[in-house]
Amino acid sequence: MKLRTLACLIAAALIAGCAQPAADSAATPSTPAPTATVAPAATVDEAEAARLAEQVKQETRHAWQGYKRYAWGRDALKPLSKSGHDWYAHSLLMTPVDALDTLVLMGLKTEADEARELIATQLGFDHDMYVQNFEVTIRLLGGLLSAYQMTGDERLLKLADDLGRRLLPVFDSPTGLPYTHVNLRTGKTRGKVSNPAETGTLLIEFGMLSKFTGNPVYYDKAKRALVETYNRRDPKTGLVGSWIDVESGRWTDTGSHIGGGIDSYYEYLYKCWRLFGDAECKAMWDQSIVAVNQHLADEVRERELWYGHADMTTGKRTATRYGALDAFMPALLALGGDLDRARRLQDSGLKMWRLHGIEPESLDYAKMQVASPGYALRPEIVESAYYLHVLTGEPQYRAMGREFFEDFVRHCRTEAGYAALKDVTSKQQDDSMESFLFAETFKYYYLLFAPAQTLDFKTVTFNTEAHPLHLPAAKPQ
Repeated sequence: MKLRTLACLIAAALIAGCAQPAADSAATPSTPAPTATVAPAATVDEAEAARLAEQVKQETRHAWQGYKRYAWGRDALKPLSKSGHDWYAHSLLMTPVDALDTLVLMGLKTEADEARELIATQLGFDHDMYVQNFEVTIRLLGGLLSAYQMTGDERLLKLADDLGRRLLPVFDSPTGLPYTHVNLRTGKTRGKVSNPAETGTLLIEFGMLSKFTGNPVYYDKAKRALVETYNRRDPKTGLVGSWIDVESGRWTDTGSHIGGGIDSYYEYLYKCWRLFGDAECKAMWDQSIVAVNQHLADEVRERELWYGHADMTTGKRTATRYGALDAFMPALLALGGDLDRARRLQDSGLKMWRLHGIEPESLDYAKMQVASPGYALRPEIVESAYYLHVLTGEPQYRAMGREFFEDFVRHCRTEAGYAALKDVTSKQQDDSMESFLFAETFKYYYLLFAPAQTLDFKTVTFNTEAHPLHLPAAKPQ
C-alpha cells in the first residue's frame, strides 16, 4: 500500500506540476520569426493528433513485442536476424531500462509491469567488466531514476544507487574529468582521452541520485567534471574542442561543433540550471551560447541557419556539416528562449529530412549532399519538434512530426520491430534497434501528439536520453 501511494503521488506530481523548476526565459513565446525557409505542411487538428498518438503507442508495442519474443533479457534486439545482442559480457537490460518510463507514460501497463519485474529481479551490476560511463549513465542510471520517480518502486532506486557507487571511480583523475570506462566490480578505470559530452553530461543523473539518496558525493563529482570542462574552453573564442586528455586537461583535437561528442555538454549547462536552479550552470550556459552562436552558427543561401564546425582556438570555419545528432539544437535554443534561431534551425532540419525522405547521420549543408548516409533511428529532430510545439503552440510542428513519423514507419518498420538504415538514399535496412528507440524516439513522437496533460513540461527536465526527472520538492523561485 505504501509503494502504491507513493507511486500515485509521484505520478500526480508529473502530471499536475507540483514542483517548480528554474524559470525558462522561453516560457513566453517571442514574436514569430520572419518568413520560414521551408513551406509548412498542413496542420494537425486534435482528432488527428489523438489518432497519431495512438498509432505511436501501437508501434511502440509492436517493437516491444519483437524485443520480448526474440531478445528477452538481452540488451537489444537485432530486428532483421531476429536475435538478441548484448553490449558487454553480461546483459545490462539496456532496452527494458531505457523503455520503462516510456511504457508507463503511454499507459502500456502490461508491458511496463513486465519490464519493471525483469529489471527488479534480474538486473545486477556486480560484474568483472569495463563499461562506458557516459552511455551507462544516461541510459541506465537515468532510466532507473526516472522509472523510480514514476512508479515509486524502491528496488529501482536501490539499483540506481548501486550503479552510481560503482561508476564513481571514473572521476578519480588528476583533473576531476572522468575516465571513459570503469570496471563495475573492481573500480579500475581506463580511457583517458574523452570529449565534452562524456565529461559534461553526467550532472542530471548523478545530481538526482544525490537528491534521492541524500549523498552529496554524486552531485559534487559530476558538477566538478562539468565545471572543469567549461574551464578548459578557449579564452578567446569561448569554444571547447572535440577530444581532451582527462589526466593533463589538454585538448588533443581542437575541432569544435555541436554534434556528437560535444552536443549534450551544452544541453546540460542549461538543463542543470533548469532542474537544480544551479546559478553557476546558468552563468556557464550564458557565456557558452554566445560563443556557439558567434562561431558555429552559419547562414547560407537566403536566411537558412545551420551550425557547422570551426577550430576552437581561432573560430575559423573548418566544415559545413550538420546531421541527425545536431538536430537537438532547436530544442535547446527554444528552451533557452531563442525562438527565432530555434524556428529557423528546425526549418533547416526539415529541409535535410526532405532531401531523401529521412535524415542522414551527416549532411554537407553548403552543398546539400549527404556526408554520412546512415540513419540510426535517432530522435533529435522529433525532440525539437516537440519542444517547439510546446513552447510556441504553433501547429506546424505537429505537422512536421506527422511527416517524420510516416516516413519513419514506412522505411524502418520490420516484422520484428524497427531497423536502422545503412543508407538513407537506398533505404537499405541495418540489423540494429538501439534502446534509445524506446527511451527517446517513440517517447517524443508520443508526447508531440498526446494531450498536454500527459506530462507537465514545466515541471520536468529530460536528460539527454529523454528520461524525465523533477526535484521531489523544488524550492519556490
